[in-house]
Amino acid sequence: MSSLRLAVIGLAFCGFTSCSKQAYLFTSFHEPATEGLRLLYSYDAYHWRDLNKTFLKPEVGTQKVLRDPSIAQGPDGTFHLVWTCSWKGDKGFGYASSKDLIVWSEQKFIPVMEGEPKTVNVWAPEIFYDDYKREFVIIWASTIPFRFAKGIEDEENNHRMYSITTKDFVGFSKPKLFLDPGFSVIDAVIVKRASKDFVLVLKDNTRPNRNLKVASGKDALGPYENVSQTFSPKLTEGPTVIKVKNDWLIYFDAYGQKIYSAYKTSDFKSFKDVTSEVSIPEGHKHGTIIKVKRKIIEGLKHDR
Repeated sequence: MSSLRLAVIGLAFCGFTSCSKQAYLFTSFHEPATEGLRLLYSYDAYHWRDLNKTFLKPEVGTQKVLRDPSIAQGPDGTFHLVWTCSWKGDKGFGYASSKDLIVWSEQKFIPVMEGEPKTVNVWAPEIFYDDYKREFVIIWASTIPFRFAKGIEDEENNHRMYSITTKDFVGFSKPKLFLDPGFSVIDAVIVKRASKDFVLVLKDNTRPNRNLKVASGKDALGPYENVSQTFSPKLTEGPTVIKVKNDWLIYFDAYGQKIYSAYKTSDFKSFKDVTSEVSIPEGHKHGTIIKVKRKIIEGLKHDR
């Protein structure tokens, strides 16, 4: 068989199996969130498979759960994971790191709201690496009763977003108010489109809405302004965003419809429902998608 024919066959094979050195990783958990971290993988960001094991059993927090796991990879290759470790009562979140996603560091509890004794909860920490400032930004939702205009939410469900930064996960900045859009907000995720061009995808958590919106800013830490009208159905949460070619895919839990959905956008102004084009394993819950080297996925598959 000629070398040319072999090359053609090889290209065709790659078209079906993906010979790219890049892959995608999706952090996950299953209810009731006591078993620990799960991981999905994909070679096209549309079709996902579960590695069918747990990689990190939660050991910190009052309830010792691992919900809403969010991950980022630092410039040295280390993966940093943060998660919700209790529904209520805790004033911080869980943290661990790993080089290969198989062997993990000792888990830590990061007490970000210990200076606010009336804090009800610390929900859905989301981690973002700011490559310009060379620091990690972590944002989360907390309720401090009677701190903000009540609106229509109960005082113990009137969330705002807060943030900290760190370069080494040893020293941390003081927590600051990150976003007060004038309503209860949770599940925000930072997206960098270009230098001084950031988008925040967030959940309006007020009772009539409980849907997703976007805002814009010139810095990872904001301020974020011009909160949009919703682009998602009601009863949706937990967005994560990944760029695929010239478009952005926004995955989210459409819990009102009991499905996991995906929308596609090129400008964060118009959105197309592409749920019918994606496949998500049953039981998957709120996580973060990142691009990784294919060898990371192969290592996880061989570890099973």
